[in-house]
Amino acid sequence: MSKRSIKQVAVLGSGIMGSRIACHFANIGLKVLLLDIAPDKLTDEEAKAGKSLEDPAVRNRIVNTSFQNTLKANPAPLYRKSFAGRIRTGNFTDHLKDIATCDWVLEAVIENIDIKRSLFEQVERYRKPGTLITSNTSGIPIHLMAQGRSEDFRKHFCGTHFFNPPRYLRLLEIIPTPDTDPVIVDFLMEYGDRFLGKTTVLCKDTPAFIANRIGVFSIMSLFHLVEQMGLSVDEVDKLTGPVLGRPKSATFRTCDVVGIDTLVKVAKDVYDRCPEDAARDAFQLPAYVSKLVENKWFGDKTVQGFYKKVKGAGGKSEILSLDLKTLEYIPKAKVKFATLDQTKSIDNLRDRIPVLLKGTDKAGEFYRRSFASLFQYISYRIPEVSDEIYRIDQAVAAGFGWEMGPFAIWELLGVKAFTDVMKSLGHAPAPWVEQFISSGNQSFYRYSSGRRECYDVASGTFRQEGGGAGLVLLDAHRSNVVWK
Repeated sequence: MSKRSIKQVAVLGSGIMGSRIACHFANIGLKVLLLDIAPDKLTDEEAKAGKSLEDPAVRNRIVNTSFQNTLKANPAPLYRKSFAGRIRTGNFTDHLKDIATCDWVLEAVIENIDIKRSLFEQVERYRKPGTLITSNTSGIPIHLMAQGRSEDFRKHFCGTHFFNPPRYLRLLEIIPTPDTDPVIVDFLMEYGDRFLGKTTVLCKDTPAFIANRIGVFSIMSLFHLVEQMGLSVDEVDKLTGPVLGRPKSATFRTCDVVGIDTLVKVAKDVYDRCPEDAARDAFQLPAYVSKLVENKWFGDKTVQGFYKKVKGAGGKSEILSLDLKTLEYIPKAKVKFATLDQTKSIDNLRDRIPVLLKGTDKAGEFYRRSFASLFQYISYRIPEVSDEIYRIDQAVAAGFGWEMGPFAIWELLGVKAFTDVMKSLGHAPAPWVEQFISSGNQSFYRYSSGRRECYDVASGTFRQEGGGAGLVLLDAHRSNVVWK
């Protein structure tokens, strides 16, 4: 790791992501400068109190309100409440000059390229040469934001995409531009891992990068499949939760937590920017999702989405589920599938998934069709979004809370065996998969000399997986008897 030291970070933008990223930096002991715009008009309360726009409390109202709201969030963004003292707030007009004392400036303002470029122009006036400058954008091409900036700025600039909530979701995507110094990329990859506690994944500057490109496709294609199969919200969340090695929030509940509007924005961005994507139509909204957007039922932020909490009998809270056909909220129904019953006694996920996929009922059909679509999609994303299989697995697993990445699940099911299933369902994989199988390969991963190797599509050989030099992988040593 380089000798670069990070002691103070400036986070520009105090919205949901900016404030939470600031808290995560504070969690590891850094001093943080959290800035946002100064308001251009008084609130009614401020006017009545005789305040003016020059009052320091007024000028920092936006950033302070956002920060205080973040401190009340559940789950808590700070490891200890006292860590809030490591964060100093301010506004762009009065305090942007203070970034000169910072080692890393991270931008997290609204997703508008003109606003970001204007801010970066101001940042360049005050930023100390040689310091890191990154953007937390989830949709704007990284290289476009650095246009017009100095050589030193471009050399130290790249994307650092945290997932929400930053303290808890493990993924940090690092997205360099052609001008980014490779030394900076290496530093951020290791810093994110060692100090921020992240799974750092190197990404190409493609729409939605890796995790959202694959993860949102998985959700959107599932939306369409649910409509085709006539499945309910409760059924899908039962099928796609812990039983599959995924979070309790499963699919529809996760959409409510993240924000259906956020999901739709990513889907639209991919649809608009990926005209060559053969599966592009999957990113179009089914009618029931369009209706949610039209009604502004975005999930938790609007109190209703695919679920809605209401006061039931006796004043107790009750969670209702959305009927996808009538768009009315109905009591949650008990879900029962024979395939799920068969796996109740199977604790090990690697033993359970194959049983789920062999189910002869509607649940088994759902699993086969959804995985066939997903595996076809990821096979065609190489080399578009990544040259390496393992980066796709790392990004999706860390970003969406999956215990196993999609390629690892495909391998578990048998690459050749499930490829035959995919073909029978009209989801033939990319040509390289056929070449992989015809060469006698059965697994995307293998272990050699205590290290994990991954199949390299470009060369048709196995290569050592990047990173992890300081780790001992127990799976690589299972053939050695340690104690008997």
